[in-house]
Amino acid sequence: MVFLEFEKPLEKLYEQLEKVKEVSEGGVVDMDTTIQELEGRIKQTRRDIYSNLSGWQRVQLSRHPERPYTLYYIEQMCRKFVELHGDRYYGDDKAIVGGIGNMDGQTVVIIGHQKGVNTKMRQYRNFGMANPEGYRKALRLMKLAERFGFPVISLIDTPGAYPGIEAEERGQAEAIARNLFEMAQLRVPVVCAVIGEGASGGAIGIGLGDHVMMLENTWYSVISPESCSSILWRSWDFKEKAAEALKLTAEDMHSFGIVDEIVKEPHGGAHSSPEEMAKTLKRQLKKAIAAIQEKSVDQMVEDRINKYAAIGQVTHAN
Repeated sequence: MVFLEFEKPLEKLYEQLEKVKEVSEGGVVDMDTTIQELEGRIKQTRRDIYSNLSGWQRVQLSRHPERPYTLYYIEQMCRKFVELHGDRYYGDDKAIVGGIGNMDGQTVVIIGHQKGVNTKMRQYRNFGMANPEGYRKALRLMKLAERFGFPVISLIDTPGAYPGIEAEERGQAEAIARNLFEMAQLRVPVVCAVIGEGASGGAIGIGLGDHVMMLENTWYSVISPESCSSILWRSWDFKEKAAEALKLTAEDMHSFGIVDEIVKEPHGGAHSSPEEMAKTLKRQLKKAIAAIQEKSVDQMVEDRINKYAAIGQVTHAN
């Protein structure tokens, strides 16, 4: 198990529990009572830690190396999935995956960022930072969904679009802007879920939808706390302060009306019980799609455009 900095009390308890279990397995001393006491303390400590997380702690959880990524959710949610590749212009971006899936008998198109589960795969996936061809691939799949009337599911988890010069040369900004333009008018339901990091244009490039949800321990912001700290204070040392000032948690985004729903995670975060998290996410995605499908297509598109047009409006009290 990987423990984050603020989870150190849990790490010590787990170490004690492991030692006690080793003694118990030896059969010399009955340690059942001690094991039960330690397990109870672990549950209570976990509740205490996770009942009052700061913005920076939620950022850390969203980056947990054992946190489930897009391909895991697809595997758990879909009975069958066929991945499609390439943008038909330049190449196939491995940072964004997508294809057609069967979710309890309903055909859907799923796209999402994929970071990679180990060092080699993270390099292969470019740490979830997409190039322009990734966004163009996503748009190609969304237009495919529109042609056949399939709902679109978008899973967001990226530290940002790839900022390299080659990405700019191939039209990074235009690719993201084009996706926003097209997604606003897409004539099929679009449901988006932030499953990890939701950073800047890299996230919103596949994140405009009828219904946007965030998992409980995720963040969504125009900039990461570290980058914000380096700009304002010329140092990363103030990242915790920046995280609070940015108001980037799911609760903040929901209160601003930027996202429509917060999906609860298991105690300890999504990585503590990935299968349970996948079941919960699947249930909420299906519920959101069903609600959107009750509208006419014209009403759905109009509501989507009005929703984003209203973001950022401020009402002043008299």
